[in-house]
Amino acid sequence: MISSILVVEATGCSRDLLLSTAEAIPELLARCFWFANHTDLRSPYVVPGDNLAGSITKRAVIVCYRRVLSIWERLKGTTALVTGGSRGIGRAICLRLAAQGANVVLHYNQDKVAADEVVRAMGHDTKLVRANLASMEELKAMFSELRGFRLNFLIKNAGVWKGSPLGASPAELIDEIVDTNLKGPFWVTQCALPLLEPGGRIINISSVAGRTGIAGGRSLYGATKAGIDSLTMNWALELAPRGILVNSVAPGYVTTDMTANHLSEKATFDHAMERHPLGRLCTAEDIAGVVAFLCSEDARFITGQSINVSGGFVI
Repeated sequence: MISSILVVEATGCSRDLLLSTAEAIPELLARCFWFANHTDLRSPYVVPGDNLAGSITKRAVIVCYRRVLSIWERLKGTTALVTGGSRGIGRAICLRLAAQGANVVLHYNQDKVAADEVVRAMGHDTKLVRANLASMEELKAMFSELRGFRLNFLIKNAGVWKGSPLGASPAELIDEIVDTNLKGPFWVTQCALPLLEPGGRIINISSVAGRTGIAGGRSLYGATKAGIDSLTMNWALELAPRGILVNSVAPGYVTTDMTANHLSEKATFDHAMERHPLGRLCTAEDIAGVVAFLCSEDARFITGQSINVSGGFVI
């Protein structure tokens, strides 16, 4: 049930616990009750005191389910294509949109096992499509599978994060970064355009690396992300006659498997933390929340923007 998945996400309790006898789990009930009455929906979810537990009943959980559904199923009846949906930020976006009622078309490139796991976590059947975004032939084949689909949301998250130090970057590496991070999103948008409903949303995942400089040998990555923000602004005007809104989300450091190796170095991690005024790094769920907002009716008059979601890391 979608309600059980949502309460699991909110409380951190396992699905088995959720489906067991409700009266025997006062902590779960207290968390459900608090979540049902908490309109902010931002992580982490904290129980506001054990004194609530004794007064919660199974009926409160039912009320929680209903209220959660009313809050979260705001995207019911819509369809979203998410590229790079098998891991990290893409995985979190898929889970968030599915939790809010959207049908998700999940794109992956290499790891089908991880993609299948995301489908299981979403709790319902999902269309899986595979393509290397650097290959126009594979993209055409992918979109041939989607012939007849109608999309409300196109979320382009797939990308690579690799260094490109001057004097030590082979042509193959340069092609991979540019083809995947810049040309790939362009081709995906061009191929998806006939499937997008009037009034649809295009959301690009860029990066604050596109608006700042660093002597870290990642200039080409930053350039591709600056290019994504430029495409966002231009497409917002180009597609405005169809009512299609185009925005990008620009994270800072995000704790995912893609950045794990880089942030595993203590000096790098400590330096990153020193630059974060909020005292923590960004999570994939932080980004997914902003993407979900841009898909909602609350964002119906926002277009051509690159939203900085770095927690003050870059201002």
